[in-house]
Amino acid sequence: MSHYKTNLRDIKFNLFEAYNTQNYMGEEPFTDMDEETARHMLDEIGRFAVEEFAASFEDADRNPPVFEDGEIKLPQSLKDSLNAYFEAGWDSLFRPQELDGVAAPSSLRWAVQEILVGANPSAFLFIGTLMAVVLNEVGTPEQIERFVRPALDNNWGGTMVLTEPDAGSDVGAGTTKAIPVDEDAGVYHLEGVKRFITSGDHDAFENIIHLVLARPVGAGPGTKGLSMFIVPKFLVNEDGSIGERNGVVATNLEKKMGIKASTTTELTFGMDDPCVGYLVGNSHDGIRQMFQVIERARMLIGTKAVATLSTGYLNSLEYAKERVQGADLTQMLDKTAPRVEIIRHPDVRRMLMLQKSHVEGLRALLYYTAWVQDQKERFPDDDMWAKRDDLLLPLVKGYSSEKAYELLSTSLQVYGGSGFTTDYPIEQYIRDTKIDTLYEGTTAIQALDLFFRKIARDQGQALMALAGEMLETVKGGPEELAVERELLGKALEATQEHVGAMVGHLMGAAQDPGGMYKLALHANALLESASEVTIGWLLLRHAEVALDALPEAEARDKAFYEGKIASARFFARHALPKAKTRQLEATREDGALMEMADEAF
Repeated sequence: MSHYKTNLRDIKFNLFEAYNTQNYMGEEPFTDMDEETARHMLDEIGRFAVEEFAASFEDADRNPPVFEDGEIKLPQSLKDSLNAYFEAGWDSLFRPQELDGVAAPSSLRWAVQEILVGANPSAFLFIGTLMAVVLNEVGTPEQIERFVRPALDNNWGGTMVLTEPDAGSDVGAGTTKAIPVDEDAGVYHLEGVKRFITSGDHDAFENIIHLVLARPVGAGPGTKGLSMFIVPKFLVNEDGSIGERNGVVATNLEKKMGIKASTTTELTFGMDDPCVGYLVGNSHDGIRQMFQVIERARMLIGTKAVATLSTGYLNSLEYAKERVQGADLTQMLDKTAPRVEIIRHPDVRRMLMLQKSHVEGLRALLYYTAWVQDQKERFPDDDMWAKRDDLLLPLVKGYSSEKAYELLSTSLQVYGGSGFTTDYPIEQYIRDTKIDTLYEGTTAIQALDLFFRKIARDQGQALMALAGEMLETVKGGPEELAVERELLGKALEATQEHVGAMVGHLMGAAQDPGGMYKLALHANALLESASEVTIGWLLLRHAEVALDALPEAEARDKAFYEGKIASARFFARHALPKAKTRQLEATREDGALMEMADEAF
């Protein structure tokens, strides 16, 4: 049996009931899609993910890739999963329309990605379509013909190459250099070492296209001095055919806590042979170009976290319904009382609802962000949608990754001791998910990005616009949700005051630099509150949809809609009050922690 359990019902609820994506399917720019096709696609990807793509999940973890004689070899089971993906043609959904792709909404693409990355995260990380898509956007016409089209047509791999051993998250401290060979043609030789490169090398695809940040000789310091280069594993001739081996080689394969089947690689450029790189777009605009990859990758990592928590919850729910242990608490003194399924025990029920409400909330946030991206494509001249997408991205990545890792521990707890064994997939979920809080910028980096780039630099415009919509929900709605609306209003107010406190610390830094410490100490807390108030708002909107649907719902759907209402209520009562505590801590921050001597730790 497959480890993976989809939640197609909730995915379809988000797409077709909460956000009504079917209303603009078939219109520009989504002319290849309609509701019937989309629903069929979701059913089929659900079947494919469970039966085929997930097949190597456990085997590739227990028998991970090996590094021998300078080459990285994948287990055959993992290659089979990847081959099945391409043979089924799923890659066409993610290709640009002008390169034989499908004109479908981003929201549908994210739904398909949720299912695939939940079924087999390590395998999905090998698929390099994202790099080709970005290169199609920022490359020259010649680079698109030479690299992008062959990469898509022949299923080549692709990587983003930023991190260096001594730089880490400080990308601007990178020292990999680019030496000009033919500047007019954008040809350089790269020299340096990069680390923690996902899918950096392997034998699943005939070629890999690396997108590499390097500093041209004579360029300035920091991120502004970086340029992005196309570095193929095997050189590519002008007609798109594969040529000689390039001078980029794997020099280490990391041994990791989780996602062991994913090849996290150290790459060395120009060690024995020259490493040829081609300046992307023939312009020195590396960090802006690379952020086209980074932002999509951050969304993917948030999606991965949501997907894994979802299957973790569904696995623990199934176990709780089947595992018989102990008498009902109301009959605990009766030694002859019948044993009950553990879902009848209060603490197990609490843990299940904690998971359910959060995974539905995280999915609501994910698909709302995807819906915003749809609007950004539909209305490219309205910059509000781009700003809202930017505002939501650190919430999707930062909060989802932290909450998924935290609550997967709850999934395991439902199993008791059995969850700690490899008999069940929860222990692997936990190992595979921890990386999500570190990938593509740690949670603290996401939090600082939220405050400085998405709130302060924007003078709070995007945040105020979103808060205004939340306030409309607070002002009125079904009487059944009156208590929850009041809790949302209080949490929204506390979160706005939290922002105000951090702005105060920022302004105070003009006279006392320690003000920067004060705001940074509460940036993660702001990320949590902003995420939870947004989720609380979305779940209330979903509950209103469910209330409207209940009267005419069939029996199975009736239980589903009742569950949506219960999730909104539980989340409002459990999560939203925490915003006030965080706000008070931020307001009262005195910076004492930063004044404490290092030796006192």
